[in-house]
Amino acid sequence: MINKFSIRKDWRLIESLIVENSRILDIGCGEGGLISQLEKNINAKTYGIEVNSELARKAIAEGLNVIEGNAEKDLDQYSNNSFDYVILSQTLQAMLKPKDVLLELLRIGSKAIVSFPNFGHWRIRLQLLFTGKMPMTKGLPYHWYETPNIHFFTIKDFENLCKELNIVIEKSIGLTSSGKQFSISKKLSNENLFTSEAIFLLSYKNFEPIKLKSKQKTFVGNSIIAR
Repeated sequence: MINKFSIRKDWRLIESLIVENSRILDIGCGEGGLISQLEKNINAKTYGIEVNSELARKAIAEGLNVIEGNAEKDLDQYSNNSFDYVILSQTLQAMLKPKDVLLELLRIGSKAIVSFPNFGHWRIRLQLLFTGKMPMTKGLPYHWYETPNIHFFTIKDFENLCKELNIVIEKSIGLTSSGKQFSISKKLSNENLFTSEAIFLLSYKNFEPIKLKSKQKTFVGNSIIAR
């Protein structure tokens, strides 16, 4: 969904948010480039899940712990707090039910790292304003009829969703279209205009899942996940 240079920059920033020797699940891991990097650089114990069977096979052929699976259907195979970190890189906007996926990330992981393109960037706003057509940028190079992105949201939208779900934003990093890195402030004024891509480190302040046997549901924070 973004060019290879941006992906590599994204991966470096993700790595900087992770403690060494952690247990990690990368959702939508592709051929396993990120988890391979994390194993090498920070001695992480990594696992991956990938919906594309060909990419999953390539990762497995490299000796990586990857399975073929759909993140919107198959995360229930993992128990609560199975991982130290769960990563969802540049994929949330392509999910059918991003809110449900976000809750699942923080059910199976103590922390979640989520990155996504910011649809509030000034180039996108100007293109839509002056052309009246769905924008295309270097980071979002698809026509509206072929884009894998089905939910268009901004940094402010994501912050509001985290607040609604009682998710703690521990750290947030913005990248400009030229690759400049900066910390995203809570005021979200110029940051929402100039951030091309965003990376968030998330957690629940006090994660204590409570099982209700009669209804087979798990409470996470103030939200409920049906089981």
